[in-house]
Amino acid sequence: MISIRQRKGVKTTEVSEDYAAQEANVKLENKLPSGCTTRKLWKLLSFTVGGTVALCIGLLTSVYLATLHENDLWFSNIKEVEREISFRTECGLYYSYYKQMLQAPTLMQGFHGLIYDNKTESMRTINLLQRMNIYQEVFLSILYRVLPIQKYLEPVYFYIYTLFGLQAIYVTALYVTSWLLSGTWLSGLLAAFWYVTNRIDTTRVEFTIPLRENWALPFFAIQIAAITYFLRPNLQPLSERLTLLAIFISTFLFSLTWQFNQFMMLMQALVLFTLDSLDMLPAVKATWLYGIQMTGLLLVCILQFFNSMILGSLLISFNLSVLIARKLQKNLKTGSFLNRLGKLLLHLFAVLCLTLFLNNIIKKILNLKSDEHIFKFLKAKFGFGATRDFDANLYLCEEAFGLLPFNTFGRLSDTLLFYAYIFVLSITVMAALAVAFHNLSDSTSQQSTGQMGKCTIILKPETAYNLIHTILFGFLALSTMRMKYLWTSHMCVFASFGLCSPEIWELLLKSLHLYNPKRFWPGMMDELSELREFYDPDTVELMNWINSNTPRKAVFAGSMQLLAGVKLCTGRTLTNHPHYEDNSLRERTKAVYQIYAKRSPEDVHALLRSFGADYVILEDSICYERRHQRGCRLRDLLDIANGHMMDGPGENDPDLKLAGHPRFCEEIKKNLPPYTAYFTRVFQNKTFHVYKLSRNK
Repeated sequence: MISIRQRKGVKTTEVSEDYAAQEANVKLENKLPSGCTTRKLWKLLSFTVGGTVALCIGLLTSVYLATLHENDLWFSNIKEVEREISFRTECGLYYSYYKQMLQAPTLMQGFHGLIYDNKTESMRTINLLQRMNIYQEVFLSILYRVLPIQKYLEPVYFYIYTLFGLQAIYVTALYVTSWLLSGTWLSGLLAAFWYVTNRIDTTRVEFTIPLRENWALPFFAIQIAAITYFLRPNLQPLSERLTLLAIFISTFLFSLTWQFNQFMMLMQALVLFTLDSLDMLPAVKATWLYGIQMTGLLLVCILQFFNSMILGSLLISFNLSVLIARKLQKNLKTGSFLNRLGKLLLHLFAVLCLTLFLNNIIKKILNLKSDEHIFKFLKAKFGFGATRDFDANLYLCEEAFGLLPFNTFGRLSDTLLFYAYIFVLSITVMAALAVAFHNLSDSTSQQSTGQMGKCTIILKPETAYNLIHTILFGFLALSTMRMKYLWTSHMCVFASFGLCSPEIWELLLKSLHLYNPKRFWPGMMDELSELREFYDPDTVELMNWINSNTPRKAVFAGSMQLLAGVKLCTGRTLTNHPHYEDNSLRERTKAVYQIYAKRSPEDVHALLRSFGADYVILEDSICYERRHQRGCRLRDLLDIANGHMMDGPGENDPDLKLAGHPRFCEEIKKNLPPYTAYFTRVFQNKTFHVYKLSRNK
């Protein structure tokens, strides 16, 4: 069992302005040339100071998170196998490909090994570059080979320092977004401060380093900052083109590094659709952003050897539908309030129907089933019927995919972030409703420049974009805890922007009686001074035994999480793994997991041998699981899927029957003849039991 133990013996100034204000200032500056020079110098000084602070804050955050990681695991002191085990579940799987590329004699052989991989899934050859988002591991391994750093920096440190370096970029991007929205870099400083002080709820990079979202979210933050700047009115053509290039590059890198990119960008497309429909965003700019999303995703599709899951994504179907529906409904933004509201509802219905139609057509043509488990999960989660589907229940029973715990708001309130966020959100929502009503009530066919200017003063397009963004991602976080990191980081940006706006300072000063020093310094120094170490002797013993006592070509079966570590630490072939975005792999995993179901030894042996398994690893923590409630334990999910009654006190569905065999993982430990005929125990410790499968049955 993995654990962390105490170490033994170790105790502003404005950056930009509204167009109207700029015109007024031009007239004044013509009369006061000395004042113009002073303003330019002051702006330059402010930009220099703000930019320097942004870089320093980013670097300090990176060092802070790296220090916490070292303090938590004593990473510099533990063995290499312990370092690798610390990359838990799918993290270890991803890191193993970086390790594999470094161990390859040449780069070409390394690429060949990834494209024709036969060790990740036994008895199959799969293209890892098509199946998984691991181009970042490939790029990093090439960089490590090319740079003259091998003598000074171990591969694992080059990997983790790169991820912590990306956190510096992440925080800097959040800082810049807040700065762009408010016009003062002080709000960026506050956003970065809140991000760090709410670290538990804004990031988990220090203990899940190789996770795909830790690669992707920094690029997502850059994209949001670039979109925020792009939506400003009256940009110079060169600035607009450069900003579009930045949006495209960040969108492409975000899509390349995370398999869930399409769902996050679908939320983003919904933001654009909402604002475009309510005239709160220039239609031309919305079209550019729709096009960039699709282009970036299609380019990733090409790099992933035409991954069908990307082609069948809802994002591509939705964006195409929006553009088609807009062409068909040319007079959407004309008429009285009720007339426009009716047209808007019809437009929404048309886009929804067209999206579902296109998506179904694409999936039928491609025979796509890779993402069906996600839709089964969503259907069950939001109450559209109960399900006995094993894959859907596997997600439903995981805490990370449950509702956001209520104590999250308590932690966010301790630093005043949540209070500030709700305050700013309330004001901007009221402003957005006023602007939307104004726009829908306009009976002219085209809004004049003066009217648009009047609306953007109330709620500028970049502010409106970030408002709808934070609302939609807030709903996503509330429904699925794992997605909270997309919301809480933006919460820091939005709250700090609002508090640093001139109109809100007066109200903020009146609330200073809430001040409490502990709220603004929540144990950061205590965290840095607390020294612990990684401690998992049972897993270390298992990995060492596998390396020393099994053939290099041996095939191992077991839980997805453990097998990722087996591949990383030993290089052995697996029957299944945690990258779950493949229908045939999900079926294989369910079959392997029968080792924890009520099945006969003959059945289990036949299933495992059908995947070429030579060894199977049983874990007491799964067989005798107590972490989940009844009905959500893995053995319960298997019983329900197999039509068997669950163990223990409690109700069962009436159609479930008593199983004809005892639970395999319990009965095999008794060494009874029906089991020893097929399985021989070759390793055992307090946590794991390894059995070798007989080949002559």
